Parts: sequence; structure tokens; C-alpha cells
Amino acid sequence: MSNLSELRELNKNNEREKIVIKTSVIGIITNVFLAAFKAGIGLLSNSIAIVLDAVNNISDAGSSIITIVGTKLAGKAPDKKHPFGHGRIEYLSAMMIAVIILYAGTTSLIESVKQIIKPETPDYNPTSLIIIAVAVVVKIALGAYVKKVGEKVKSDSLVNSGADATLDAVISFSTLVAAVIFMVFNLALEAYLGAVIAVIIIKSGIEMLKGTISQLLGEQNDLEVAKAIKKTVMGFKNVLGVYDLILNNYGPNRWNGSLHIEVPDTLSVVELDQLLREISVKVVKEHRVLLTAIGVYSVNTKDEHVIKMQKKLKEVALKQEYIRQVHGFYLLEAEKQMRFDLVVSFDAENRLASFKKAVAEIQKVFPDYQLQAVMDADFTEE
Repeated sequence: MSNLSELRELNKNNEREKIVIKTSVIGIITNVFLAAFKAGIGLLSNSIAIVLDAVNNISDAGSSIITIVGTKLAGKAPDKKHPFGHGRIEYLSAMMIAVIILYAGTTSLIESVKQIIKPETPDYNPTSLIIIAVAVVVKIALGAYVKKVGEKVKSDSLVNSGADATLDAVISFSTLVAAVIFMVFNLALEAYLGAVIAVIIIKSGIEMLKGTISQLLGEQNDLEVAKAIKKTVMGFKNVLGVYDLILNNYGPNRWNGSLHIEVPDTLSVVELDQLLREISVKVVKEHRVLLTAIGVYSVNTKDEHVIKMQKKLKEVALKQEYIRQVHGFYLLEAEKQMRFDLVVSFDAENRLASFKKAVAEIQKVFPDYQLQAVMDADFTEE
């Protein structure tokens, strides 16, 4: 990557960091004020639901602090120990927020069950209800704002915080509904509503946790980005095919990748070197993906007999169940050797067995040749 590209990337990351921190600070200030109001109202009205709602706001402020710390740490420059940077720390901070949400939901459920077993009579007044209603509107607006910003800058921590704020608005609204029902019908339902909402929060926390763990484990390539990169590379003269694209994510907007290309066997080393450099530069510019490696398959282009054999091999291979692609074919006629890769679908119950079966069928068609077959995978498979 050129110095100019690195500078642009750095500026974009710095701008993103500022946006995340600014949004988180807004969340902290808003939640602290809401927590203070709700705690006072809850204690005065003897409402466990409102007190728990205030605790939720404090946990939201904590989530925003975690987001700020995670974003700052993720922005640290690469070092010897972490040459690809520290971007994945953001996924850890998102996971911590999911755990906080899960804990808040579990605590709320326990307290609601206690209230169901040993109920206490709440004492609401119109002023407290108006304040709760205002809090609902504020939390809905805050949740929508934080989530929108999070999606824009690709911050899972902000997205989770925004979702948490929206859930808090639902809790506050349920508390408001319970208060109105109590004042009109003298029927105390807040503990039951609290239990239902707590279950919803727990479910949301589990889903967020699963999502961040999945990202840390390594998910499938972004299909749209992968297709766009393949299209870009295929646009180069002398590129006959693009395969084995792998994208490695090292945090939001931090992608490294590798791929293989098929090129004519007539290219000189100088021509090939120039081609690889041009591909790397264009992919960085257009897709912000740094290709750390580009493998090369040479393709027979001079012998019509060999070209026909390649076509026949592909026909046989693609008739086999779960074989999705054949590439990297090359024939060494003097040594009676064929080399090629077979892409086996992840849908196969036993990918190795499917691969061996396909190779056996190909061997029947070409009994005089030694096959050097490699089992491969398509990481962009839909």
C-alpha cells in the first residue's frame, strides 16, 4: 500500500473513532440523567420496576464507557505482537456489552419473580408517569440514533448499545402501562410485565453474544464484497479466472485477503509481476482490501488437444454431486500428469468422500494419467 493510501486509511479510522466516542458520550450523559430521575421516582412510588429501569440506565452508561475504551484500544497501531492491528478488540467490547445486557435481563427476571411471590403495593402519581413517558421517548430516540450511527461506521458495540436503549424504552413503556392499569383498575401487573420484558432482554442478549462470538471465530466472506473483488480482478487482461478468495477481518473496516488467478502459460515473469502489482493496487483503492497474497495457476493455451482434455475433465467432475468448480488445471503430457483443484460444497455430509468419489470417476476417463488433485473450498459459497 502506498503512503498516500495509508494516510487516507488512517484519517478514515481517526474520523470513525471520533464519531464512535462522540456518540458514546451522548449516551453516557443521557443515561446518567435518566437513571437519576427514575431512581428517585421509583423510590418515592415504591415501584421495583422503575428502580430496575434506573439500574438499566446505569448499565447502559457502562456499555457506552466500554465502547469508548474498546474503540480507543482498537485504534492502536500495529506492533510486533499484533502486526494486523488491534481492531478485533471492538468485537470483545461488543461481547462485553452483550454480557451486561444478559446480566441485566437475568437480574430483572429474578427481581420480578420475587415481586410476584411477595408483592408490594406501588404508589404512582401523575408527575412520575409523565417523567416516565418522557424517558420512553428519549430512550427510543437515543436508541435509534446510536444504532444508526453504529451501522454507518460499522461498530457492533454502538449497534448493541442502540438495541439495548430500545429495549429499555420497551421496559419503561411496560412500566407505564402497568402503572396506568393499576391506577384505573387497582390491578398490580408490573411484576408480571417485568418478567416478560426480562425474558425478551435475555433473548436479545443471547443473540448479541452469539453474533459477536461468531465474528471472533471467523465468519463467511462478505458475499457482496467478494463478488465485487472477483469482478474487479476479472477485468484485467490475461486473468482467465479468479478462485480461492479468502477475506480475513481484523476489526471493522480492516480487511486482508488472498486469492488465486488463472493466467495463460505464455506470460513472462516480468508480465506476471506487473499484473499482480496492478491487481493489488486496484483492489485496495476500490474495495479497501489489502491482498497479502495472490497465487497463480498457469493454464494451457497452446495445445488444442490439452484444451479439449481440460474441457472433458470439467464435464466429468461437475456431473458429480457436490463438486461446484474445477480450476488450476494443467497437463504435463511428457510425465502423463494432470493437476487440478476440485471445489467441494460445504453442503456435502462428507466432503472428503465426495472428493474421492469425483477423483475416482475422473481417473476412469483418464486411466493413463497420474492425477494430482487437491480438495478445495469456495469461501463465498451461497
